[in-house]
Amino acid sequence: MIPKIDSEIGILAYTTDFSGCGGTIRNQKEDFNVSELITEKSRSRICSESGFAVYKLQKNGIDTYHALAEIFRKHGIRLKSLGLKDASAVTEQFVFTTYKTNQHSEINESKYSLKKVGFTDKVLSKKEMVGNHFRIKIDGASNELAKFNEFDKILNFYGYQRFGSRRPVTHLIGRSLIQKDFAGAIDLLLSFTSEYDKDENTKLRELMDDKSKYSEALQILPKGMDLEKIALKEMIEHGDPVKALRALPLSIRRFFVQAYQSYIFNQTLSMSLDAGEELFFPQSDDVCYSKNGELGKFENDPSQRLAIPFVGYSYYKKTRFHYYIEKILRDEGITHKDFFSKEIQEISSEGGFRNSSIKCDDYIMKDGTVSFSLSRGSFATIVLREIIKPENPLTSGF
Repeated sequence: MIPKIDSEIGILAYTTDFSGCGGTIRNQKEDFNVSELITEKSRSRICSESGFAVYKLQKNGIDTYHALAEIFRKHGIRLKSLGLKDASAVTEQFVFTTYKTNQHSEINESKYSLKKVGFTDKVLSKKEMVGNHFRIKIDGASNELAKFNEFDKILNFYGYQRFGSRRPVTHLIGRSLIQKDFAGAIDLLLSFTSEYDKDENTKLRELMDDKSKYSEALQILPKGMDLEKIALKEMIEHGDPVKALRALPLSIRRFFVQAYQSYIFNQTLSMSLDAGEELFFPQSDDVCYSKNGELGKFENDPSQRLAIPFVGYSYYKKTRFHYYIEKILRDEGITHKDFFSKEIQEISSEGGFRNSSIKCDDYIMKDGTVSFSLSRGSFATIVLREIIKPENPLTSGF
């Protein structure tokens, strides 16, 4: 039985035969640990002299976006990251300046710390982040946990946090943006309610559903609703949803569209699996990733991995998955051309490719704790849902 929230984000199947061990995760933040991995070549470029400063950001109970914003506000250090880590884990990742310096500051706050690593002659790029290593405790798991060995049979679905675990709305906002329903996008950001969310949040969103109550809502929004505060201020002052959207950070505007693309990708995997498509081993005429992560044609090389199109305004259509993608787009009432936005051009997305399955390395289970490494962009919660098979992912800690 697929949980309701899974189907809401396009995940309509399990792909392992494992019956599930049950249990819960994240009972303590320390139970879910994430460490970012970069290439050996990138590590070798880090020196002790001067250049672009590189740090390790360790955090607990705060996401990357808010941690970096607070570091800039409190300490005046503007930093970039190679990826975003959420708040519900203990995480370690590389962050860096985009300007040259010979200064290195170390910071210790209650929810995060910044430790100096060194300097590089060039700014680190996202391509240099190869993945993440996870160490996760599963409380209350049955003895079946020790029997799980199907870590090579897991599809590369986007996980819950891509869409908002307790309020799966980011893809819906993205769809409104693609449909040029900018007022609808603002309404979803402010007032979309979810059965999974906290009662106090639902009451606030019900208040924001009434435009005459915008000023009242602005006075009482909690610290975690900073995007809503930005949008509310703009709507109160100008009443223009496009201006309100443009007031949001560029990365967030793009993220909404990426979340909608992720939803379509999840649906593509689900529909293709249901139709009997081979998704773990590339076939003749497929597009594939080489062991070095380069895209190319199928060459009957065992190290190649199947790549599936990630929809956008110029995505590659000559694959066996084109039929499923086009059917999904028709059902959604859009075309691939809609991913180019004349009104807000910076959210336009040309599309691309993504691995069809998860490459799970160094899998170990010991004393109810699992550890493994995943390639960049793959989600640990997708591995865990195959291991635990939760009846309700949210009450199980997902």
